[in-house]
Amino acid sequence: MSPFTAIAIYLTLWWTVLFGVLPLGAKSHAEAGIKPPGGGDPASPVNPRLKEKFLLTTVVSAVLFAILFVVLHFQLIPLTPIRRLG
Repeated sequence: MSPFTAIAIYLTLWWTVLFGVLPLGAKSHAEAGIKPPGGGDPASPVNPRLKEKFLLTTVVSAVLFAILFVVLHFQLIPLTPIRRLG
């Protein structure tokens, strides 16, 4: 796997995991019974905790990428039929 491919795969994993992690623990202003400041959307989160979610996303993505790398490097799932198509 080339470095460019590895970076592209990791970034794709990172963004995909981020969209799965963002709603975790989120409580909207409407759910909390709080009026949003400045006329904001009632569905906006009270405390989004983005730093924690970015860190969690980075860790989960790194673990998933490591698993994928091991599977591809040791050819636990052979990709030769896929390579012939290209």
